[in-house]
Parts: sequence; structure tokens; C-alpha cells
Amino acid sequence: MMTFRHITPVEPRDATGLVAEIYSQQARDMGMTRLRPLMPLSHAPDLMAAAWALLRESLVAGTVSRTERELVAIGVSERNRCPFCFDAHTMLLHATGQHRLAEAIARGERPADPRQAALLDGRGLDEPELMGTALAFHFVNRMVSTLHSPDVLPGGVQRWRAVRSLAGRTFASTVRRVAPPGDSLKLLTVRPDPPAWAEDSPVGTAYAALCRLAGDAGVPGLDTWDGGHPPLTHRWPDEPVARLRAKVALAPYRITDDDLGSCGLGPEELVRVIASGAVAAMRRHERLILAGTPL
Repeated sequence: MMTFRHITPVEPRDATGLVAEIYSQQARDMGMTRLRPLMPLSHAPDLMAAAWALLRESLVAGTVSRTERELVAIGVSERNRCPFCFDAHTMLLHATGQHRLAEAIARGERPADPRQAALLDGRGLDEPELMGTALAFHFVNRMVSTLHSPDVLPGGVQRWRAVRSLAGRTFASTVRRVAPPGDSLKLLTVRPDPPAWAEDSPVGTAYAALCRLAGDAGVPGLDTWDGGHPPLTHRWPDEPVARLRAKVALAPYRITDDDLGSCGLGPEELVRVIASGAVAAMRRHERLILAGTPL
């Protein structure tokens, strides 16, 4: 069973109010009662609703090719060094019926199709849902790398080809079902104006809500960050909360138990700090993508 670090999420059976509504929608649209990457946000229901809305409207809702969206999710997760999300969405690529493509990517091979290769690289994000998927996974990867163990299934068995294929087939009917756009927006506690790239898609409203709710605490050096991985000699802030936020934004895979424990924060305060760092990185990647330099 996947474990969480320094936090115990609210389980679906114990959820009430907004959190219970979110879990219900996730079960319906993702086929999962426990969507584990977002579960820690159950301590901050407004953030959980916005993060779920962005993920749902980008990855699940509407008629844009799910295969293309899964390729974007996998590519971002690989670049962010998030093995949990890479493995999970390789299995969901199996669920779309693209078994050979999923296994080729699992082996580290490039797709032969130029369009698929471009999407895996974070290029050609010409639909709001594709752009939204890329940005959503810059957020989700950071939540997962900070608060979760790396295995999707016990013992890491998702790395076996037969298990990946079987897991994909289990979710095939859910993945191939078209979810109506906009259903998650009723869960939002704020409705800011969407960015121009989203046009009239509900993706933009969800993205703007997550940005608004996470705030803008600031991360040193983020305005000039090129999206790459900081050197091991990178100097992190001395203050524990600022250090955690900066690591979430720039290198979440380097976060230690001490980084989490030294902040002395309760569950809600902790997830809000982590979400603020994740959103800061997401917004920086938005600017990089729009400038033509996706990483």
C-alpha cells in the first residue's frame, strides 16, 4: 500500500461536505475511490477542489484525445523525476488501447509518430486541455514527490509489463468514457478570470482558481529559473518553511523527512505551503511554455 509522509489524509469513508463531493466525482470520472495524489489536500478543501477541477477538466473531460493527454502527463512526469506519476500514466496509456506505445515509453524509447513524440516533449500543446494537462502535472508531480512513496502498487509491481497491461485494461472502460466538461467547476470556492490560452474552456477557470487559492508567497530565483534541475550545490533558504517551498518548486524529489518535520506545521498549513510552491513552479512553466521553451 502506498504510504504518505508526515500527513494522514481524510479517507473517503470519513469525508463530509466539499471533500465528500470531490471524492464522489473522482470515483465517477476517474474510476478511483481514492485518487491518492490529491488526497493530502483533503485538509484544505478549497485547494483540493481547485486541483481536482484542473486535473479533471484537463485530463478527463471533453473529446480531446486521451492518448495525447496521457503522453503529455507522462512526459512532464518523466522530466520532473516523478516515478509514481510516470508509472501510473503509463498504465493509463495502456487503458487507451495503446499497448505498444505504452511499453515503448516504459523502455525509454521515443514514439515513432512525430505528433506523439512532440507531445511527450511538451510541444504542440495546441488545445487548452493539452496545455492544462502539462500544467496540472507540474502541480501534481510536486504534491506526489513531496508527500508520497514512489510506488503505485505494493512492491513496485507496476514496473512489470504484465501488471501494467492488466492494470490498464482494468481502467479501459473509464478512460474511454467521455466526461462532460465543466462539471467540477461547481465545486470551486472562487471563480477568477481564466488565462487567454484557455479560450472558453473550463480548464482556464480551474487553473485560475488554483493559482488564486495557492497565493503567491514567492520563491527566490524562480523568475529566472529555466525549468531545469538545480545543481546539488544549490543553496536553499535557511528558514524551514521557505526552504520547503523552494524545494517543492525547484526539486521536490530532494525533499527529506527533516524538510517536512522541521517546519512544525499542522496538516492544513503544511499542504498549503507545499501547494504554494507547486503552483509557483506551475506558473513559471506556464510562462516558459508560452515563450516556446517547454521543459
